[in-house]
Amino acid sequence: MEYSNRGFNACLVGLQWGDEGKGKIVDILTESFDIIVRYQGGSNAGHTVVVNNEKFVLHLIPSGILRKDKYCVIGSGVVLDPRQLLEEIAELRGKNIEVGDNLRISETAHLVFPYHKKLDELSESEKGDEKIGTTRRGIGPCYTDKMARNGIRVAELFHPEHFKQRLKKIVEEKNKIFVSLFNTDAFSWKDMYDEYCGYAEQIKPFVCNTVVFMDDAIKAKKKILFEGAQGSMLDVDFGTYPFITSSSVTAGGATIGVGVSPKHIHKVFGIMKSYTTRVGSGPFPSELNDELGEHLRKKGGEYGATTGRPRRCGWFDAVAVKHAIMINGVDGAILTKLDVLDEQKTIKICVGYKFGDTVYDLFPMDLAARSGCQPVYREVPGWQKDTSRIRNVKDIPLHARNYIDTLEKIVGVKVEMLSVGPDRGQVVSLV
Repeated sequence: MEYSNRGFNACLVGLQWGDEGKGKIVDILTESFDIIVRYQGGSNAGHTVVVNNEKFVLHLIPSGILRKDKYCVIGSGVVLDPRQLLEEIAELRGKNIEVGDNLRISETAHLVFPYHKKLDELSESEKGDEKIGTTRRGIGPCYTDKMARNGIRVAELFHPEHFKQRLKKIVEEKNKIFVSLFNTDAFSWKDMYDEYCGYAEQIKPFVCNTVVFMDDAIKAKKKILFEGAQGSMLDVDFGTYPFITSSSVTAGGATIGVGVSPKHIHKVFGIMKSYTTRVGSGPFPSELNDELGEHLRKKGGEYGATTGRPRRCGWFDAVAVKHAIMINGVDGAILTKLDVLDEQKTIKICVGYKFGDTVYDLFPMDLAARSGCQPVYREVPGWQKDTSRIRNVKDIPLHARNYIDTLEKIVGVKVEMLSVGPDRGQVVSLV
């Protein structure tokens, strides 16, 4: 995929419950763009990229950082853990990846503090069997403070007295919750203040007014790729609530998470895995709790990049993907991990949800509140050939091509790129 038009901007979103392979695809697409922007989420996201057999796992910095002469931007919609950020920078530099003027961080991004992580951990533990399945990275509590107008933004770090007074007041309020409600130790605002003042000096070179930076880039006709974290089915408004993340994952989130007009996004790419996975709790109609599910997990390396947790695996859920395509306005799809299905004699596609005597082919927004949902499947023959070495569309096995064509017809979007392995070079262009 090459986009030579100056000023062409695109957004890449996940169409399932995350872990679709966005990191690798962003890395590939970056070759055709000037600026890569992360617009939401926090260090709960994990993007894995393999370049020449070397593995990179990124949580906050866009995958575009692995390409030279590209700018990477962390937008205001991201909640920033400065400790995690600095660890990523150190790790990248240790692998001879440049991180300097090519990284820009929004001065209005909200900061994740230790009390957010502690509250995340304690709240999740209190839920018992009704756990959401968070990464316990403090993301939800940080977004809660943001919406409650009780958060602290990056720019405030550079005004020490102001930062001190705000942090002191907030920590004192949080300590009342920790001590009285959870019976845990209180936090020291002074220790936290000293720690974050240290972070401030280290991240200061990267911080700027990214709204102006992006506006200048748009006026200069730079090509911009907006990168979403997580997947659309985890969107705070349109996902399987309450088993969701705490931000706007969809393409619409790019405009509010960066501060650009929707008219500046010209194409939306949707990325979908050839089967379905999700991490954490929540409804998953096509889940496979058997040997096949375990096979997909092992062959696909389905373990969380952030937590290491084993992912739940199942057949491709076309009902969920059609919903995600609709809410994002997807123009073209990218299909990943086709090679994981290579051994299967028969492959199933979930085309409906059955509740009692009713079958739904459109995603029910109250799915999380329903029980006893049964998947309705369409079966297609498997190809039982190795696809990991394919680089040309002409070499795709007949039944694999049939599987792709069937998915296109069901979800209503053309597949433009195929990924057949973790490495940067394991892709096939279909356009």
